[in-house]
Amino acid sequence: MKTKRWRWAAVLFLSAWVALAPGLAEARAGGGASQGSRGSRTYEFNGARPTERSITPQAPTQRPFGQPAPQPQIAPRPGFGAQPGLFGGGSPFLRGLVGGFIGAGIFGMLFGHSAWAADGSPISGFLGMLIQFAIIAGLIWLAIRFFRSRSSVGYAGGDSGYNRSVGAMATAAPAARRSPIEFPVTEADYNEWGALLVNIQDAWSHGDIARLRQYVTPEMLSYFGEELARYASQGVQNRIERVTLLKGDVEETWREGGMEYATVRLRWSALDYMVRTGTNQVVDGDPNVPVEATEVWTFVRSSQGGHWLLSAIQQV
Repeated sequence: MKTKRWRWAAVLFLSAWVALAPGLAEARAGGGASQGSRGSRTYEFNGARPTERSITPQAPTQRPFGQPAPQPQIAPRPGFGAQPGLFGGGSPFLRGLVGGFIGAGIFGMLFGHSAWAADGSPISGFLGMLIQFAIIAGLIWLAIRFFRSRSSVGYAGGDSGYNRSVGAMATAAPAARRSPIEFPVTEADYNEWGALLVNIQDAWSHGDIARLRQYVTPEMLSYFGEELARYASQGVQNRIERVTLLKGDVEETWREGGMEYATVRLRWSALDYMVRTGTNQVVDGDPNVPVEATEVWTFVRSSQGGHWLLSAIQQV
């Protein structure tokens, strides 16, 4: 029974240790995450894991391919929009005028005079004249409404048709294929990128924030600082030693905003293990067996020249 209890206690301890200890997948500079900024291409798919953390705001979602653009709604002109009926909308003056004609007719009938009578009485003559004016005014109003409505429909239809045709052409026509390499890469660039890989991992291993500041952008420095602080809180330290660049492939180079960007796929090996702070006791990984990693790094520098800085890391 004691042996079984001891075994169960050991299993629970190891399970808790594995759950809480930082794994190798989260070790090394960058924490195994896709983070940083790549200018206007931060959220573009480039074959690597999409950026999960960046100070660059994400652009609004683009309209799916083939979906027509929404057509603008043209507000009806005051007094001439869509109306429920002849007397249900339109100008208050016209509604009042028509109501006055009807009221006058009712008044005449109440006092023994028909609104349509032709007996020569002053009231009937006056009502007849009002009715003629009402008919003329009504015809003028209908004519104005008719021409105004046709003008509005013609304008909206013509403009909408233009937008649809342009949208259709824009959708059907393939986007201009931009060159993935907008400026040439020199041997000095390759050498500098390889040196950055080694120097960043070495500064990371020693928790040297001041040294990391020389090699990375302020954004990446903040991410590295957070990870190093987390490790310090856990009482562990990530050691990255014997860093060797196995292969580097340039995927993109471009210019924007007075800066030059280069995205490079790096395959490298190193000793990657965790130790207890102060005792150097190995708690994860193997200090004698190198492991390989493949990541996509983006570097940035001024278009007027200068040193490359790490601006983003993406996992693959």
